[in-house]
Amino acid sequence: MSTFLELGLKEPIVKALTDLGYEKPTVIQEKAIPQIISSTDDLKAFAQTGTGKTAAFSLPILELLDASNGNVQAIILSPTRELAVQIGNNIKDFCKYLKDVKVTTVYGGSSMEDQIRSLKRGSQIVVGTPGRTVDLINRRALKLGNVQWLVLDEADEMLNMGFKDELDKVLEATPDTKQTLLFSATFPREVEAIARNYMTKPVEITSGQKNAGSENVSHEYYAVTERTRYPALKRIADLNPDIYAIIFCRTRRETQEVADNLIKDGYSADSLHGDLSQAQRDSVMGKFRKKSIQILVATDVAARGLDVTELTHVINHKLPDQIENYTHRSGRTGRAGNKGISIVLVNGKEKGKLRPIEKIIQKKFIEGKVPSGKEICQNQLMNLIDKVQNIEVNETQINEFLPSIYEKLEGLDREELIKKFVSLEFNTMLAYYENAKDLNNLSKETSRSRATADNMTRFFINIGRKDSLNPAKLIGLINDQNIGDKIEIGAIDILDTFSFFEIDKNFQEKTLEAFSSNQPDFDGRSVNVEITKKERSGGGSGSRRGGKKPFGNKDGGFGRRRSDDRGKRRSENRSSDRPDRNSGDRQSGGFGRRRRER
Repeated sequence: MSTFLELGLKEPIVKALTDLGYEKPTVIQEKAIPQIISSTDDLKAFAQTGTGKTAAFSLPILELLDASNGNVQAIILSPTRELAVQIGNNIKDFCKYLKDVKVTTVYGGSSMEDQIRSLKRGSQIVVGTPGRTVDLINRRALKLGNVQWLVLDEADEMLNMGFKDELDKVLEATPDTKQTLLFSATFPREVEAIARNYMTKPVEITSGQKNAGSENVSHEYYAVTERTRYPALKRIADLNPDIYAIIFCRTRRETQEVADNLIKDGYSADSLHGDLSQAQRDSVMGKFRKKSIQILVATDVAARGLDVTELTHVINHKLPDQIENYTHRSGRTGRAGNKGISIVLVNGKEKGKLRPIEKIIQKKFIEGKVPSGKEICQNQLMNLIDKVQNIEVNETQINEFLPSIYEKLEGLDREELIKKFVSLEFNTMLAYYENAKDLNNLSKETSRSRATADNMTRFFINIGRKDSLNPAKLIGLINDQNIGDKIEIGAIDILDTFSFFEIDKNFQEKTLEAFSSNQPDFDGRSVNVEITKKERSGGGSGSRRGGKKPFGNKDGGFGRRRSDDRGKRRSENRSSDRPDRNSGDRQSGGFGRRRRER
């Protein structure tokens, strides 16, 4: 393995790295740094979360930029404020001995005036979120005409979060001669399309197989019903007394409910989601990094930029909307040479999603059994006994108290003392799990879980992928109609020429009324929405109750929901709305304008 000096970095940068404790470059750094230094070719780099991507793209830029020129020479885009701040701080650490190099980080939720003042003073490197970057470009406060490097970090996540238009505008503001560096932990079709359409003959490097999972992470799944999902989660947490974990949920509401339940049950837990203010988010993440919070319950987007290296577990309360994102989640454990466990809770319907994930991560899921009350109590007890055995006794601090303690306990023999000690610590837990039922017997729970599924109404809409519809746009369509406050949206299935979505049954009529009265259009096309009969056991999508007035979409909204294309296997009752089975999904994603050959 090379040293940082051998990779071509100058002495002041190497000195800063030594101060920070960097000894040897990681695989992605060893490949990317000399490539960027020696070539102006665009670069497409696969690197899992936690492999040192920031240093991989920023160190060669620091090596090459002109410190005497105060113009912006590098623009680095990241999907979230937290990740942008983290990248900006890392680069400032890397260049602390390069006195003339200035770094500005721009993001929403903070004073734009302060950021503009920093830009006016001159910064060679700007790190930003797409939205704030575009705002500053529009105000002519950020000028990118001299940019030599455009870095897209977590490119897959930026597209998932709906930043395509913003990325277009940033590209329009940069010269054709720039070098584009695309870093991504997964390479879904949309990211491949960026490289194919908007980069010039990119060189490709990887620090492992594309989309594959970390070697240090084992993957387990537990079969649950909706009724047993939280009790199973609680038992898994109880089985691991020293757990330090992130629990991932699909929606803000689900995130808050799980966190509230854990806190109510006595766990050191908190939530992280989009409904929190920035100050609240910073506070929660600070506590979690310091381990004053043991379990963090979070949405995918909110957890971006949270960099912790010692997680013991990642728990998927629900699988992510896009299966590629499982790699992002599981990659948060098993870092820095540590072992980690990624756990998935799945019901019968969700279990089919494990096979495609196995192909991506190149590993098999191991089926786990929800622990029994006896197993949990034994594990907790042995953990306590281990701590007692290993505790260091500071006699100088306790000597003065020992005589009175011995006097109090002199009537107890060794066995009695141990029994009382165990009872003091475990009476509550032993009572809680005394008659705990077997959560692995799901047959009794099936009928109950159907009731939860029946709380949603399924709708048909006659636009699909061929109309450039995606889950984010469909959610935006729903939100734009002002149906209700924080309305719960269920499964979304995007097919070629039509789609399905689920909404809380309590808002069934309001949904129809809102779209009927608003009658928005979707790119100039009228669309039709009808209630469908749900058939959740895997058959067709059922019959539709129709005749409702057409409505459409204003492109926008927030979040996304599952789009697993299950409908490709379903036969539809309307031949006119039948998906074209031969067409596939041939539209290429991407953003911006095509680059001219250099």
